[in-house]
Amino acid sequence: MHTDTERCVRAVRSKDARFDGWFFTAVLTTGIYCRPSCPVVPPKARNMTFYPSAAACQQAGFRACKRCRPDTSPGSPEWNTRADVVARAMRLIRDGTVDREGVPGLAGRLGYSTRQIERQLLAELGAGPLALARAQRAQTARVLIETTELPMADVAFAAGFSSIRTFNDTVREVFALAPGELRSRAARGAGPHTPGTIPLRLPFRAPLNPDNLFGHLAATGVPGVEEWRDGAYRRTLSLPYGHGIAELTPHPGHIGCLLSLTDLRDLTHAISRCRWLLDLDADPVAVDGELRNDPLLAPLVDKAPGRRVPRTVDPDEFAVRAVLGQQVSTAAARTHAARLVVAHGAQVDDARGGLTHLFPSPQALAALDPESLALPRSRRTTLTTLAGALADGSLALGVDSDWDEARARMRALPGLGPWTVEAVAMRALGDPDAFLATDLGIRRAAVDLGLPPTPAALTARAAAWRPWRAYAVQYLWATGSHPVNDLPV
Repeated sequence: MHTDTERCVRAVRSKDARFDGWFFTAVLTTGIYCRPSCPVVPPKARNMTFYPSAAACQQAGFRACKRCRPDTSPGSPEWNTRADVVARAMRLIRDGTVDREGVPGLAGRLGYSTRQIERQLLAELGAGPLALARAQRAQTARVLIETTELPMADVAFAAGFSSIRTFNDTVREVFALAPGELRSRAARGAGPHTPGTIPLRLPFRAPLNPDNLFGHLAATGVPGVEEWRDGAYRRTLSLPYGHGIAELTPHPGHIGCLLSLTDLRDLTHAISRCRWLLDLDADPVAVDGELRNDPLLAPLVDKAPGRRVPRTVDPDEFAVRAVLGQQVSTAAARTHAARLVVAHGAQVDDARGGLTHLFPSPQALAALDPESLALPRSRRTTLTTLAGALADGSLALGVDSDWDEARARMRALPGLGPWTVEAVAMRALGDPDAFLATDLGIRRAAVDLGLPPTPAALTARAAAWRPWRAYAVQYLWATGSHPVNDLPV
């Protein structure tokens, strides 16, 4: 979008927050860059130039606006709706892969050379993987500076910087303030928070309907791993350097996020996982606008716009839980999962006392005795085969997965039918066009709305909803009376 100057200028002049994250405005006369909704008086059009990413602005020598904090914009929705190599690379960078594995590790995961990855990112985003990762490190550093009392040296290494000098130089260059000045400014308006936790505000594009989003997570939550408490969804996180606990609370203008981490180097990954879980980088105006074109869906969209797809923080975990949920009730699926957690999950400490375990890893599940599972024999075979494939890497599920390839590999495993494959594609892989045509709730909604009742006919009818069929699923599910549709009290 940044190449359409006229459209960008109109968005800036109208301070349209829907375009935050789609592009960034660099002001030639001041040397700063802003998000489109910046509250200051818009500059003259001839003094504006537009970039596709904050990293591109920083690489061009612009510093972040202190009013609108463009580095905290929602991510571009493109990276969650596309399956090409650039989108997959951006999802990995957002997860902190470059910080942990470097550019060669990023390229290796995608099956390309480092030169190819750098060329494609530079062509589309105006910045290579190192610059994009550097911009993310700067934002992580800012969060730690403003929300913790850690010494600056600890902040630097936790944010992924290789030296304190690089940390200081980057913070000054990006924010036009020294790290100490950033902390002083934040302290003046900061409220109290629990020691050992990191409070954050996760932005999103309005509207956002929290009912089905948090309702689904709470209703299907696994005891010991997830809980709904005091108006917040809480769960344990298995992270690259340790583990953590995330507490997510819906608010009208943002999602409150309280993180407790055993290793602060996991902050970037934890934030990315929470945003992915709640589908916060979606563009609800584009999704709902397309679905409203169908006269049968339009009343559902108008009644409660802004539905998101409830996802997962761990694709492997969700795949296992999808198998446990085959042909049983939500309550039964929770019971089966809770037994696995107690028997094979690592224990964690929760200061509030409600969470006790991490969900078991595929390696732990692959080593279990199938006879210990209180499941039908065929389901045991499916579960242990799936866990083995996840453990040995023959089935890789992640933000960098090729959606079609992952589907093909899942279909090759015994017991993984269309419902399971599409559920994993929708909630674990994030495919916005995944469609559960065989789901009982979807078929009941189809009958009530006058849509074709059979999976084949319904799939053909749903072609009009592409590429947003996963969001259509949320609106169809909402026609039922299941607890997943209601925000818990």
